[in-house]
Amino acid sequence: MPQTVLYRFLTEVPEAAAIWSALLLLALGLLAVLVARPERDDGTDPVPDPVAEEAARRADLRRYADEVAVAAAGAAQTARRRREQWLAAQDEADRAWRAYDEAEGAARRFAGAAALPAPHTPRTPAEYAARERWLHHAAMAAHWRGDLSARQLADVLAHRNGWDPRRHPAEQEIVLARAVREGRRAGWAAAAERERRAWRDAELAAEAARTLAAEAYAAAGALRPALPGAAATVRGRDEAAPAAVPAAVPGARWRPARAG
Repeated sequence: MPQTVLYRFLTEVPEAAAIWSALLLLALGLLAVLVARPERDDGTDPVPDPVAEEAARRADLRRYADEVAVAAAGAAQTARRRREQWLAAQDEADRAWRAYDEAEGAARRFAGAAALPAPHTPRTPAEYAARERWLHHAAMAAHWRGDLSARQLADVLAHRNGWDPRRHPAEQEIVLARAVREGRRAGWAAAAERERRAWRDAELAAEAARTLAAEAYAAAGALRPALPGAAATVRGRDEAAPAAVPAAVPGARWRPARAG
């Protein structure tokens, strides 16, 4: 029995010592590796790659230039459309002015004729019926021409708001000419207001197009490689370009409508 215990001690203790020695050597090796790489512990950043950074910067610039170019093209198209709308509104205002000027001249001529005495006609029921038929016919004709609104025509047929069928046709024609003049004046005022709004919209669209065009030009210029000897020339051209770009975008200039 004592020999067995002695035998197991002599055979197992060296084996355990060898295992613990191997573990100790492994721990010492890991500690040596950590000590040999202090950059992992002191928080220092790796050395940047200039080529990769320049490639990433140019990729960002190219993406931004593409987006601005698309926005500038859309803004230029909007500016052209708003300008066309303003020109159409301007033509409409001109037509409304000419119509009002014509009605004003007719009203002035009838106002001069109002100084003359009205023709003497017999005051009979047949005469009053003829006057009423004349007024209704003249009002219907003016309505179909667009000189009287539906509300005004209803007032004529109902003999409201100063429409008296008992007046002589000469007097009724004067009243009708004044009503037509006031209606065309209101139409011209509405057309002039639409023209002013269209002009403001065209000006805002043109300004936005000019700004985006200048931004797109600058973004495209940033992508062009600069030559060492031509740095000043490129800089001067880039600074002068935004002032020349708006000339390609049609700008709207409102002409004040005429006053009667």
